[in-house]
Amino acid sequence: MIKAAVVGAAGYAGVEAVRLLLKHPGFELTCITSTSDAGTPIADLYPGLAGITDLVFEPHDVEAVSKKADIAFLAVPHTASLAMTPGFVERGVQVIDLSADYRLADPEVYAAWYGVEHTSTDLLAKAVYALPELAREQIAAKPPVIACPGCYPTATALASVPAIEAGLLGEGPVIAAALSGVSGAGRSANAKTHFCNADESAGLYGLPHRHTPEITQTLSRAAGHKVEVIFTPHLIPMKRGLLSTVYIPLAAEVSGEEIHELYAKRYVGEPFVQVCKQGEMPQTRWVVGSNRAFVGVTLAPGGKTLIASCAIDNLVKGAAGQAIQAANIVCGFDETAGLLGSVPVV
Repeated sequence: MIKAAVVGAAGYAGVEAVRLLLKHPGFELTCITSTSDAGTPIADLYPGLAGITDLVFEPHDVEAVSKKADIAFLAVPHTASLAMTPGFVERGVQVIDLSADYRLADPEVYAAWYGVEHTSTDLLAKAVYALPELAREQIAAKPPVIACPGCYPTATALASVPAIEAGLLGEGPVIAAALSGVSGAGRSANAKTHFCNADESAGLYGLPHRHTPEITQTLSRAAGHKVEVIFTPHLIPMKRGLLSTVYIPLAAEVSGEEIHELYAKRYVGEPFVQVCKQGEMPQTRWVVGSNRAFVGVTLAPGGKTLIASCAIDNLVKGAAGQAIQAANIVCGFDETAGLLGSVPVV
């Protein structure tokens, strides 16, 4: 068994990683951290874990955690990983970072969008942006830092990349309009996520959104040149789930059958990506609690624009599940280990 730690286990993504790791056949969860909750059993914070684990939160102490774990899942706020990751790497701990700190290859772009200087550019150069469906070989090479994509970029990339890889992108921007449940904003309550404000309401937020350069980077890599992206996130009144609908201008006419076949071939054999039947588009309820992504494609009237949509659970495929999927690859486990199970059907 490989010993694992979840740093920042009190948050939604962190506790989701805990839930998945507790049933994983190859990882032993030996340490969970939350400085503000140190000394508190995780089951006191999340009673659903009572009788399943007796783990107690410890402070964020890189040296102490490194003595207990071979691999650390960092479910910490953006910029916090910069202070921890170098210490873990120096101590030989494999880092799986769920934050944005190692996602953007250009440190100047990171500084512009996150408001702080990147203080770990040496590791940034070695980190792998770990969307498994796009970077499986790079992940398997065991880089010291695995940078897990954000939830919006994950769904947007899975919806867009097959068409862009195939050279179908025409002139004009790629437009992504995405919807997410309130858990995407994190566990701390604020005015936007307070029940009275979030219930029975929907709206844009965080414009310009920090995931824009991440989406731009991913789609530009797929195209082989700079892609203009317009990204608009929306908060909707549900706990979890994410749907990204992407509008892609096409360079040449294709039929609905051809575009569906292209996507089906691109994702054949992918354990967590399901292409919808032709004429069918995905729904978030299909993926709740799972690491699966459903992708649907259709053409806008006139056939000059592709509409591609992807549904994921923002806390699983968009965060903790994808992190474990990448960790499985790094550690030589079956990629699906610990991630298959029952999913809701109604």
